[in-house]
Amino acid sequence: MTVRISVVIPTFHRPELLARCLGAVLAQRFDPGACEVIVVDDGHDEATREQVQAMAPAGGQPAVRYLRPGNGRGPAVARNAGWRAARGALVAFTDDDTVPDPNWLAEGEREMDSRVAVCGRVVVPPLDEPPTDHELMTRGLASAEFVTANAFVRRDALEQVGGFDERFTRAWREDSDLQFRLCRLGEVARSDRSTVLHPVRPERWGVCLRQQRNTFFDALLYKKHPRLYRERIRRVPPWNYYFIVLLVLAAPVLTWSGLGIAAAAALSIALALIARLAVERLRHTARTPSHVAEMIVTSALIPFLSVYWRLRGAWRFRVLFL
Repeated sequence: MTVRISVVIPTFHRPELLARCLGAVLAQRFDPGACEVIVVDDGHDEATREQVQAMAPAGGQPAVRYLRPGNGRGPAVARNAGWRAARGALVAFTDDDTVPDPNWLAEGEREMDSRVAVCGRVVVPPLDEPPTDHELMTRGLASAEFVTANAFVRRDALEQVGGFDERFTRAWREDSDLQFRLCRLGEVARSDRSTVLHPVRPERWGVCLRQQRNTFFDALLYKKHPRLYRERIRRVPPWNYYFIVLLVLAAPVLTWSGLGIAAAAALSIALALIARLAVERLRHTARTPSHVAEMIVTSALIPFLSVYWRLRGAWRFRVLFL
């Protein structure tokens, strides 16, 4: 039987989460002979390989294939390895931490019609009300224009645009870059019918600090699509971050120059801007003592990390980006 849909699942050292996702994919209400599942192990992990082999249906339908990228690392590399090995004319992308609805494939195929690509619905089940800052960030997937946690793309369209740009070595902006390039070929639509759940993963304290490294790749996206970046991603640079950094750096210079009052004023303004940032982040999030402490401490550090990674990305990709 002809394979119509190839499901590509990149994974990295998360066999337990992968088992949950793979179980949901194998339980699809879809002709098992008309689809295949390609798990791409970016971590080259034996536990992951054993997990995939143990879950492969005994009858071989749907076919479950395990791949390891030959060169490179990152989700863009893994997804490219997956779709290039695919036999289906339609490629369905999801991630190892999702749980696809039983009708995910059927609805996704139905929504494609003459479109180039479709982004389905991502549902983030609430954990807390109000949520933590990390949970609120994860909920943002539900309103994103195009995310590879739930995306259907024609294989010939992927061939035309060259797939994912493998310079995006983290799971950040590589899907927006693909979306912008696919839009040149035809319609890239959204659908609320094809659904995956994306439960919030537990994270260590200060996850928002580690996430600031993502802004390194904003510079690459801006270089490739400056107009779309300003229209669809961020209209203006985070000027408040730059002001905080400049004021803090100016304080010792002013002190050394004998302008102690000006130095104190600079630090006072910087602290006021940091306090405002913390208040904004707490406005719609949890007020537990531990979360409030985390928001205060990380709000003091985020501007410096964000500016560092943004400027480093601008230097790396040779683009005037703030």
